[in-house]
Amino acid sequence: MVKYLATLSIALTILLVIIIGGMIPAALTFPKIGSPLNTVPLGISWQIPSLLTSAIVCGSRSSVIAVSAYLTIGLFFYPVFHGGGSLGYLLTSEFGYLIGFIPSVIIIGKLSTKNNLIGFTKKALVGLSIIHLCGIINLYFISFLSKQNENLYDIIFNYTIAPLPAQIFICPAIAILAIILKQILILK
Repeated sequence: MVKYLATLSIALTILLVIIIGGMIPAALTFPKIGSPLNTVPLGISWQIPSLLTSAIVCGSRSSVIAVSAYLTIGLFFYPVFHGGGSLGYLLTSEFGYLIGFIPSVIIIGKLSTKNNLIGFTKKALVGLSIIHLCGIINLYFISFLSKQNENLYDIIFNYTIAPLPAQIFICPAIAILAIILKQILILK
């Protein structure tokens, strides 16, 4: 019973981290002599990095519960997704990437790597790859089933290729954050 409650409380925390991460834009800050910090936006939010960090730190069980709750909330209750929410979101180009969250956290949680910067960066890259693979598969099916005017390659460029460099760039930061959180939370 205690283990079940601990899993649920961790899942709730992950859910909140994913929702809040979706609202925070990722950016780089550089010090500038004689003026405030210079900020360069990366064009992505912290939603996927929050998800990947949570999966690395907390494992697949809590992460799957959190992602399932996130998808349920977004589809049936509140517009927590980047482009809104509701059942109509099932037919959007973005939904495949959201569905990719589930296999991503399962595989990240099951991967056995060393608890170091390189091992966690690899986990983050694998998780990111799975999310994008699911998204591309969904884009293919949507373009095949519907008569969209937009070219499939343009859609893949907009949803995968354009944000991918910034997301890859953040993977070592995910690993550093996961190492720090594992030490703070005393997790193995």
